[in-house]
Amino acid sequence: MNATKKFASHADLEEKKVTFSQISEHAWAYTAEGDPNTGIVIGDDAVLVADTQATPAMAADVIRRIREVTDKPIRYVVLTHYHAVRVLGAAAYEPEHILASQDTYDLIVERGEQDKASEIGRFPRLFQNVETVPPGMTWPTMTFTGKMTLWLGKLEVQLLQLGRGHTKGDTVVWLPQERALLSGDLVEFNATPYAGDAYFKDWPQTLDNLAALKPKALVPGRGAALTTPEEVAKGLAGTRDFIADVYSSVQRGVAQGRDLNAVYKDTYAALKPKYGHWVIFDHCMPFDVTRCYDEATQYPDPRIWTAERDIEMWKTLEG
Repeated sequence: MNATKKFASHADLEEKKVTFSQISEHAWAYTAEGDPNTGIVIGDDAVLVADTQATPAMAADVIRRIREVTDKPIRYVVLTHYHAVRVLGAAAYEPEHILASQDTYDLIVERGEQDKASEIGRFPRLFQNVETVPPGMTWPTMTFTGKMTLWLGKLEVQLLQLGRGHTKGDTVVWLPQERALLSGDLVEFNATPYAGDAYFKDWPQTLDNLAALKPKALVPGRGAALTTPEEVAKGLAGTRDFIADVYSSVQRGVAQGRDLNAVYKDTYAALKPKYGHWVIFDHCMPFDVTRCYDEATQYPDPRIWTAERDIEMWKTLEG
């Protein structure tokens, strides 16, 4: 690691190939080689979109794909969590309702502005045509706690909070009739989980709660759509292993009285052989280890990331 290392995402400039595929009778996946995914549910009378893309200009491509298969109105947008890269495209869909957990709403109130500035600074490529984002925050029009059921005609769609993990507000979209799940960033596939706002102690149990639904197909937050129970199990296990491995390495370092810098270098070296080929590994590790160190020492809840804090952290760990 050297002093000139840029934010890993700044070095990541390649356009990604988009895939739009059907994963069950009513569920579709919009995926882009490790870039943030969007999940789509096409019901009897309306369409629901989970996670919007980072800007309205980018959301336009999702809408174009939806329109190739249905002309039903896009009535609902679901925010699986509050991160800017997931929510700032919402305006493009002109939905009747933007749905989120109350915990997600509370996070937008508490840290939405700082997160927006931080993410745009970290991920310039992921915010194409950022000028198309309306000013201010993307606000839910309806919130729930625990569970909410929508009926798209005869199709039952459940929004479930199954525990904290990627954030405290994580929501999944579940189609019980066909056992299809849109997981948001609770599950990643061959892509490094971002854990800067995470609850490391809770996340593995939350994944077990997802597994208990016995999904047959799953759209992860990043990575290819998982279309068999075996692939779903692999996605859940991979995410769970990564979170557990970061946590055990950091805990070990903290128990030995090592500082954040030393713990970061040890954890990076320990995880690189197993996970280094995953998308955005270099980018996520400083954030993940910093948050994990916080949780293992004195901060049960994630501290707010600001653009300034990002740069300070990056210099400390990568400088």
